[in-house]
Amino acid sequence: CAPVTPSNSTCWYRALTFILTFLLYTSFHLSRKPISIVKSELHKNCTSLSELATIASSGGGSQQPSPPSLHADMDCSWKPFDKRNYKQLLGAMDYSFLCAYAVGMYLSGIIGERLPIRLYLTVGMLTSGLFTCLFGLGYVYNIHSLGFYIFVQVANGLVQTTGWPSVVTCISNWFGKGRRGLIMGLWNSHTSVGNILGSLIAGYWVSSNWGLSFIVPGLIIAAMGVICFLFLIEHPNDLKSIHAPNCSPGKSVSSFYLYFFVLNVNTTADLYLPPFSPSLSLLQSYDTELLLPRESVCVPVQPVVVVKRESEPSPISFMGALRIPGVIEFSLCLLFAKLVSYTFLFWLPLYITKAAHLDAKKAGDLSTLFDVGGIVGGILAGVISDKLGKRATTCAVMLLLAAPTLYGFSMISEFGLGPTIGMLLVCGGLVNGPYSLITTAVSADLGTHKSLKGNARALSTVTAIIDGTGSVGAALGPLLAGLLSAGGWDQVFYMLMTADFFALLLLLRLVTKELTSNKSRPISAVE
Repeated sequence: CAPVTPSNSTCWYRALTFILTFLLYTSFHLSRKPISIVKSELHKNCTSLSELATIASSGGGSQQPSPPSLHADMDCSWKPFDKRNYKQLLGAMDYSFLCAYAVGMYLSGIIGERLPIRLYLTVGMLTSGLFTCLFGLGYVYNIHSLGFYIFVQVANGLVQTTGWPSVVTCISNWFGKGRRGLIMGLWNSHTSVGNILGSLIAGYWVSSNWGLSFIVPGLIIAAMGVICFLFLIEHPNDLKSIHAPNCSPGKSVSSFYLYFFVLNVNTTADLYLPPFSPSLSLLQSYDTELLLPRESVCVPVQPVVVVKRESEPSPISFMGALRIPGVIEFSLCLLFAKLVSYTFLFWLPLYITKAAHLDAKKAGDLSTLFDVGGIVGGILAGVISDKLGKRATTCAVMLLLAAPTLYGFSMISEFGLGPTIGMLLVCGGLVNGPYSLITTAVSADLGTHKSLKGNARALSTVTAIIDGTGSVGAALGPLLAGLLSAGGWDQVFYMLMTADFFALLLLLRLVTKELTSNKSRPISAVE
């Protein structure tokens, strides 16, 4: 954008909105990541203590039992996650958060359509920061109640649902359909950036004080909530203002009257400023006349003419959103795609710890490469779908390639660091590419579908339905991983490949429609 002037101010505000919403949702994912980093540290310490206790007890029958360590809770496992079924307990922690997130998402979109986005998002970020910090305070205050951690996870899952429908609606308000895939692909890299930053921040304290691995991200998202309240502009229409032109000596129309007028007609009238002619003075409506002083006034050179139009459409219902062509297919596809993505999000560091025999910090750092690949995959998916005009086909091809890549990753990760790094990048791109495209560009396309006849107030509800359905898969994936990993990690990878297959299967109708169509433009499968 050029230097700020009244004529190009919208361009600058568009850039501000892009950057601000990017940072806001980065903080959401940043605050979700610590639990996956802390898992491997908890189990490693528990195992270490068990081995030491076994050695001490078998060293000699006459030996006195060694006195307990003064810092047993810090140096050992963190109860109640010190049992043999620790994987199931940690899986239940993930499930409690993600299940609450999935249920809350369906309500969040409907509520978000009816409340100011800025306030709704601010409250969600502040409360999310509170509950993230509470989890870390469990370490500070030596809390060992499973119920406490489950409650915090459920509450945090509910309040985090305020984020996605709000930021997608906001960014879609500012950016049209032109090159939406590229713009959304770049913008959606906030997911991977948040995961990377969350891993690095949590990994910095995980071995010394894992409570700070939660408290610091919690403070960050709360601070971003304050920034959201101060600077977020929801819609370009919020920038509308009309200033009275300069007049010759005499009384002029007060700018207060004009500002008051704009605020009151903003949702019920279109404003036009045609060149002045005597005939136009006859068009002055009774509404505007009431706002003018009764005494003699200077008539502006360009008087405001008000043309009444229909009132704003009401928000769409839940069932009405489901009837939009393509919503059900993409929602169910996202269920399986997000199952795969979130299984990696919550279990990848622990898998790397076991497969590559690395400590918690190194495993957390290495797992960020999956998110680096996800950034590239999301951008590529957006660019390709813009170029071809075929969203469903782009997703289907990436899903088709992801399944054998997952199998290769399960094999190659045992043969050294180099192949593991390469497969992490490739898997990240192919797994997160479809997930990114569906949650952003596809959701925005469907939320502004032609069947809505210009009703832009459906976007938040459609986004919530698609992401809420996907979140059901996000809840099931980590839970199933916790159960299946007890029988070996191979079973987890077979589950992930099966999920990819079902995601591909659900898109076949839309892919067929796109390939048999002569059109070459975005969302052809859902028009």
